[in-house]
Amino acid sequence: MNETAGTPEAQPTVLQSALRGLACKCPRCGDGKLYAGFLTLAPSCNRCGLDYAFIDAGDGPAIFIIMLAGAIVVGCALVVEVKYQPPFWLHAVLWFPLILATTLLPLRSMKSLLIALQFHHKAAPGRLIDRTK
Repeated sequence: MNETAGTPEAQPTVLQSALRGLACKCPRCGDGKLYAGFLTLAPSCNRCGLDYAFIDAGDGPAIFIIMLAGAIVVGCALVVEVKYQPPFWLHAVLWFPLILATTLLPLRSMKSLLIALQFHHKAAPGRLIDRTK
């Protein structure tokens, strides 16, 4: 007889949750789609029915991407400037595509990673503690 029938699904590990996030899948089941568009969330999971109303990634994904992309692009631009000293128009031609690639491509995965970790850790809005008791 199947002993797991009727029991709740086991809590995934942090690594499993992170991998579900990077794959842009539902944080609970790991199968359903998280997005309806490029960065537009679906209303709920098409597999397990998880309501995505709890999701509030905020500006977190954009901040992480800006910091990583900034370090990569500025580091590369400094190396090229010191080594070759190209004109400014060439810098614009070189770095504009790299800026687009390092900001837009990972943004979707970073947002879903933070959503999956938020779900895994059962994040909730902060509440003030009543210390008068």
